[in-house]
Amino acid sequence: MSDLVRAAFIPLLDASVLIVAAEKGFAAREGLELQLTRELSWANVRDRVSIGHFDVAHMLAPLPIASTIGVGHWTVPMVTPLSMGQGGHAFTVSTGLWRALAAAGAPENGDPLLIGQALRQVITARERTGQPPLTFGMVFPFSCHNYDLRYWLAASGIHPDRDVRLVVVPPPFTVDSLTAGHIDAFCVGEPWNSLAVAAGVGRIATTKAALWRGGPDKVLGMRAEWAAAHPEKLSRLLRALHHAGIWCDDAGNHAELAHLMAGPRFLDCAPEIARRGLAGNLLLGEANAHAIPDFIMFAARAANFPWISHALWMFSQMVRWGQVEFTPQTLAAARATFRPDLYRAALAGLDIAMPTANAKVEGALAAPTPVASSNGKLMLGPDGFFDGQRFDPDDIERYIAGFAIRADKPGV
Repeated sequence: MSDLVRAAFIPLLDASVLIVAAEKGFAAREGLELQLTRELSWANVRDRVSIGHFDVAHMLAPLPIASTIGVGHWTVPMVTPLSMGQGGHAFTVSTGLWRALAAAGAPENGDPLLIGQALRQVITARERTGQPPLTFGMVFPFSCHNYDLRYWLAASGIHPDRDVRLVVVPPPFTVDSLTAGHIDAFCVGEPWNSLAVAAGVGRIATTKAALWRGGPDKVLGMRAEWAAAHPEKLSRLLRALHHAGIWCDDAGNHAELAHLMAGPRFLDCAPEIARRGLAGNLLLGEANAHAIPDFIMFAARAANFPWISHALWMFSQMVRWGQVEFTPQTLAAARATFRPDLYRAALAGLDIAMPTANAKVEGALAAPTPVASSNGKLMLGPDGFFDGQRFDPDDIERYIAGFAIRADKPGV
């Protein structure tokens, strides 16, 4: 008899690892019955995990940190013992906004630096003529989508809390919200960007992989008490997800994976839409296919390793934008949420390349680089931020202080 694990997911391409573990037998091989429930919003996922409706969930990477600190909601300590992968989301603008950006010099290749400059020109022109600020949708306040979007805007000289409006839109509602004119753009995971392009209402301006190549996005999240009470079951689940991630990364499986994910129980879209996302070959516009290196990775180059430096970068953005205070207690809570020790314990018997470090300087690798690992076969990078910045997890306060645009800088 299999042990039951109840899991939630949002209909996104980056839920593939969880879905494949259930649908392709990886969980069953570990003696688990992985019961999947589709949810519509990240608030629902957070709430239902925190009150015990689900054991684990496909979750926004910063959400377990916010829950553990107790910001934006009641306090429920959560842990993340595995990343669902890296990359996978993009920033899509309405066709009308894209015309304005193109007129301001925005290129068609997804370059965030030049597109950010064009966006600043458009925003300045709107201010001069008395037009209302542009409204951008993102999926949740505690999300890499929010922090990536804010990072990009601020690096482009745009204050995300003063020059534009940021609103929360659940992923399945992004395209309809853009179509209805409620928002001018959105930041969300695939397939919703490509669905906006296919519907003729949006244009993909840039991607997560262009903003921060190899950056985090979704994780496996759970209550800390559940992880502590079920260590053996959790180890089996992590092994199943590890093997599912390798399967998802194999290009030879992408046709099958695209058909699986495109089905009505999951993404409910055309298989070709899912296939393009898996291949990182997106139609940025109606006739503009663009190859995006490392658009989404599920297991390659330690993509499923829960880097503490990822947790601390997200924490730095929470502090930067005034969501939490920087204190020894909040720092310790953020650090404790990502659990490479649980990952290592679960996968110790497998011949896989696990990093020997739990954290690293983010943005330091300009090219694929061999790093110390359990079997000497691990390559990491490139992992650069588009503006050339580096994040040292041992020097967070100086990193935050170095930004000219942040929540505690009035008048900027």
